Amino acid sequence: MTKFNELGIDDSILLAVQELGFERPTEVQEKTIPIVLNQKTDLVALAQTGTGKTAAFGIPLLQYVDTKNKKVQSIILSPTRELCLQITNELKSYAKHSPKIKIVAVYGGASITEQAKQIKNGAQIIVATPGRTKDMIQRNLLHIDEIDVCVLDEADEMLNMGFYEDIKSILSHTPDEKSTWLFSATMPKEVAQIAKKFMSKPHEITVGHKNQGASTVAHYYYEVGARQRYQALKRIVDINPGIYAVIFCRTKRDTQKIADKLIEDGYNAGALHGDLSQQQRDLVMNAFRKKQIQILIATDVAARGIDVDNLSHVIQFQLPDDNETYTHRSGRTGRAGNKGESLVIITKSEFNKIKSLEKVIGSKFKSRSIPSGKDICKAQIIHLAKEIESTSVDPEIESYMEQIKAHLTDLDREELIRKIFSVEFARFNAYYQKEGNELFSSKDAKSSSKDEVRFFINIGEKDGLNWKSLKDFIRDESGLDRDDIFKVDTKSTFSFFNVDAKNRELIFSTIHQNSYKKREVRIEVSSEPSSSKSKSKFSKKGKKKQGRRSGKQKKGDRNFQGFF
Repeated sequence: MTKFNELGIDDSILLAVQELGFERPTEVQEKTIPIVLNQKTDLVALAQTGTGKTAAFGIPLLQYVDTKNKKVQSIILSPTRELCLQITNELKSYAKHSPKIKIVAVYGGASITEQAKQIKNGAQIIVATPGRTKDMIQRNLLHIDEIDVCVLDEADEMLNMGFYEDIKSILSHTPDEKSTWLFSATMPKEVAQIAKKFMSKPHEITVGHKNQGASTVAHYYYEVGARQRYQALKRIVDINPGIYAVIFCRTKRDTQKIADKLIEDGYNAGALHGDLSQQQRDLVMNAFRKKQIQILIATDVAARGIDVDNLSHVIQFQLPDDNETYTHRSGRTGRAGNKGESLVIITKSEFNKIKSLEKVIGSKFKSRSIPSGKDICKAQIIHLAKEIESTSVDPEIESYMEQIKAHLTDLDREELIRKIFSVEFARFNAYYQKEGNELFSSKDAKSSSKDEVRFFINIGEKDGLNWKSLKDFIRDESGLDRDDIFKVDTKSTFSFFNVDAKNRELIFSTIHQNSYKKREVRIEVSSEPSSSKSKSKFSKKGKKKQGRRSGKQKKGDRNFQGFF
């Protein structure tokens, strides 16, 4: 196998790399470094997050630096402040024995004046976010018209975040003869367009297959009822006592809500999303890196730039809208040669999405059952036993031994063990005995349907809606949570959805006679809960309509022509 000293790296950089404990390059490093060191060329490299892409472009950039020249010679564009700082720190570690190489991070949320001052004092490599870069160029604080290399790192992420116009503007200020190196985890058409428009006959390097997931990640799914998602999440966390994970949600609102509920339920959790200030985000990320926070709940945008190599799990509380985002999410675990698990919580209606993802990541999902309370208690007890076994004895404990012995003198070894473990066991056992395992049984799911109301609504696919966007519309108008709206079925010109019986009046008052794209929205109860005796304020009008076609409705959700 190839070693770093066989790639043509300068001695000073090689020494720093070896001092960091690296002997052999990763596949993307082995393929990239010799090409860009030996010739001036454009490059497109596709590799998953965590495969060592920063060193793949960072080491050659450092070797390219003319230390006698203090002008900006290379710029690295990255999507987020966190990733920008991560790349800067990594490059500085490789330049440890090259003191004349200056690297400056340029990003929003920090003093632009201070960043401009650092550049003016001499900086050969700039690591920057697109927004701040464009701003500094427009203010004449940053000049990149003489650079040799422009690196687009996490190109797909930058385009997903809407930076296409910024990147185009920035590249217009660079010389035509420069080299452009594009690094990306996936290759959507937008990234291919960037390569075609701004690069000339680039070398192409692919680690694995395009858009494929990392081979060190195992993929599992849990199928639950829409309203069981949070309880399922808690059980998944509990069955993995040593979990160190990122949990992904689709929206900032859901992210904060899940984090608050987990914290309230006694879990060591924190939220990361766009509504937090930069200072708050830094505090959360620092606590997470130090494992003071065990579970981080994040949106996709906020999670970009998270650099933690030893995550045990990534949990998809909600699936993303596109397959490429799933690849990025799952790539947060299984890094640096470690094994990881990507866990997905889905409802029955989302199962087709799993089949679609399998084709993209080149790997099969395996089904898992929601853990029982008994299984969780067993896992927690075994974890505690292993922790006790591996714990080093603190010398300070000696000063308390006499008092401890005084309380435990009458206990034999087995009784002492039972009491110690009962402290942990009792907490989980009491909780899960109270909750019961029937929460996730099909019998319970069927019986709960008695407390549901199924609604007809006169908008559907012709209005540009699918089941997800209809759910979002109902949620935004009613104030309900996403999981409070379930069994959504969109047809061409109408749709159906269910809510709990207790939300019947709320749906009528917020959705009926509302508007969607200037069209009046009308709803009607398709089926009442058998146990419900409540009456809507629309009940008289509703009863007349239902009375005329009640016999037909019992056969299914049909015959609503009166709405059109």
